[in-house]
Parts: sequence; structure tokens; C-alpha cells
Amino acid sequence: MAYTVTFWGTRGSIPTPGAYTARYGGNTPCVAVEGAGGRLVILDAGTGIRALGRKLVAEQNGSVQAEILLSHAHWDHIQGLPYFKPFFAPGNAVRIWGSRQGDVSLDEILRQQMHPAVFPVPLDALSAKLSVEHVEGAEFSIGEFSVRPMKLRHPGTTLGYRLTPVAGGPSMAYVTDNELGSGGSYDTPASWRKNFVEFLRGVELLIHDAMYTPEELDSHRGWGHSTFEEAVAIAAEAGVRRLVLFHHEPEHDDAAMDALLAKARSVAQRAGGPGEVLAAQEGLQLTL
Repeated sequence: MAYTVTFWGTRGSIPTPGAYTARYGGNTPCVAVEGAGGRLVILDAGTGIRALGRKLVAEQNGSVQAEILLSHAHWDHIQGLPYFKPFFAPGNAVRIWGSRQGDVSLDEILRQQMHPAVFPVPLDALSAKLSVEHVEGAEFSIGEFSVRPMKLRHPGTTLGYRLTPVAGGPSMAYVTDNELGSGGSYDTPASWRKNFVEFLRGVELLIHDAMYTPEELDSHRGWGHSTFEEAVAIAAEAGVRRLVLFHHEPEHDDAAMDALLAKARSVAQRAGGPGEVLAAQEGLQLTL
């Protein structure tokens, strides 16, 4: 089965709109995955989901049916949810998947995000049908995809997702907010890296955190992010064909991103893969 992957938000931590980030984008993480059946899977709900929601409503032919997979509940990955336009029309149905954070349920996190103290419309007042499901670690299916989660190295409970068409076809992996190098104290086993390589093994497309340069990482160890060199290395080790660098550092303008991408491609050439390295840009659409 062929499907498309479209980038609506590419930036990490905080939105950075403006002339200096126009090409790579200033919205925080949101990626849409759509198969031939039209069932939409949305990866994260940063500010990029606002424009996606506007498009879905403008092109609406019947009700909007969407599945949202949250990597975690840090602000930049959920801050667009209250502005997702399909929430505000009856007949639409949205299911949100994600992990608990300690003993706090995902449902409670989303309710607090839209508490009247900080947002004018509470979660229970939405017109669309909304449901929340916890991802507990086992493989599950949504729409046309089988989804395998894996816990990442990032503060809190953060998940990466591998999506494979149920009807057969190339797999992709969405891995944002993940520290590949040393640093930080994470509740992951000693075999984590080996397990992670097997989790990624042979995917057609890997979207991976590449927030820092090696020089920047020195003062950010333990923050839960990787360098572009580390992202290239893990992609090569797992036999990934296409790598998209993601979760761009807010201080990296378009010129800095051009330089970072050029260096990443040079590293990939020396490492013998992956064959294609891109840096995520808003509006970029890939077909698998």
C-alpha cells in the first residue's frame, strides 16, 4: 500500500515564526500520514496541527475521522490541540493515543491543558466525538496501519512509533525527542540501543530528532535530544533508506539548517548510508 507523509510542524521546544525560519518552518511538531483509504494518522499535535485542521475542514467531504499519536505530553507536542478545528464540529471523530506520565492519565493531562483557568473552552465542551486511549507498549492497529511503540530516552515517558501498512508496504518510524548519546538518567535497559536498532531495522523512512550540532550537545546532555551525526549513524546502522532530520533547534535559522543538512549528508556519504538525508520542512510531502 502506498501512503503519504506530510510535515505540518518541524520545530522543537517553541514556535519560531518569522522571515529567518520561513523555509524550514516555525511550527512545533506535527506530521500527517494518510493511506489510500483516507484514514488520517497524525503524529504529534504541536502548533502545526492548526493549519492541518483548517485544511481538513476546508476539504471536508463527510465527517473528519482522525487518529492522533502523541509521542509525549511536553508542551511543544500538544500545544496545537486546542486549536484543531475538527474538534469544534459535530459528526467529526478524533481518537488520541499516548502514554501516561507517571500516575497521571493522558486524559487528565489534556483536561488540564484546556482548564478554564488557561483556555476558554473545556475539553468536555467540544462538539466532535473525542476519545483517549493509553498506549501500554503492545503493538496495535489504527486505520490502515499496524503501530509498534518503543520507549525513548527523554525525560518523562516518551514513545517512538513504527508504522507498517496492514495490507503490506514499506514501514516508517517517527522518533522525536530521543537522546542517542551518553547523558541523562533514563528508565531504559542496558540493551536499549541494540533493541532500538532492531526497532528501526529496514524502515523505508525514519523521522528522527536531530536538534543539536555536536558542539551544542556538550552543554545539553541529559536534555533528551540528539545531534544530526548521531541520527545519521543510527539510520546507517539500522539500514534505513531515507532519513528526515526533525525537531529543529529554535535558534537554528534557515541558513543554519542549510549548513547542518550539508554536514549531515557528508556524514552519511562517509558512513555508507542512509541513501537520502533531508531536513524536515513545513509542506514537505513524501510518498512511500
